[in-house]
Amino acid sequence: MFTLHIGNKNYSSWSMRPWVAMTAFGIPFEERLHLLDTPAFATEVAPLSPVARVPILEDGALRVWDSLAICEYLAERFPQHALWPRDSAARARARCLCASMHSGFGALREHMSMNIRAEWPGQGLTPAVRHDIDQILSMWSDALHASGGPWLFGTFSLADAFYAPVCMRFLTYRPALPDWAWSYVREVAAHPAVAAWVQQARAELAVLPGDEPPSRHV
Repeated sequence: MFTLHIGNKNYSSWSMRPWVAMTAFGIPFEERLHLLDTPAFATEVAPLSPVARVPILEDGALRVWDSLAICEYLAERFPQHALWPRDSAARARARCLCASMHSGFGALREHMSMNIRAEWPGQGLTPAVRHDIDQILSMWSDALHASGGPWLFGTFSLADAFYAPVCMRFLTYRPALPDWAWSYVREVAAHPAVAAWVQQARAELAVLPGDEPPSRHV
């Protein structure tokens, strides 16, 4: 069985992506939680990954330590599941959306860090963050228009799993979004895999002080 090493569900957006994907597609795995920003974290994770970060997927002797690489590996291991869209053109677009999330939107990450338990409407909205949000909305709009929804590529895929943490941020910080975007955010939040992660995140007791004070968000 796979072992998926993750960080705190309330804060770890990168861990959320493969966890949601594996849960949504019924891929069995054992979860191992490593508390972020603790002395034990590096001790536990460093032997598993050269970058000492989560998530990490163990499959026997193989360790895959990047969220996008984990999802690509799972898509290859389970071709019977449409983790990526079946259509080649849609698949290419879905990969573009995931790669854009994987490498970009630094302002959104910095000023609207994921904190599922928090409610900070109106905070974190710098001009750079608004630019990131507008780019995300443009990609969502194009994908939903092409597919007809309700998911970015018609049915739930890795693209939706990759943007689930963005939806969590939007629910925490409540930036101005068009109605259609809020409809998509609510659709993601209601997905059973996402809802399970959120429920467990809200039940966590661990607190990361650097990700809690509203005053850090300008």
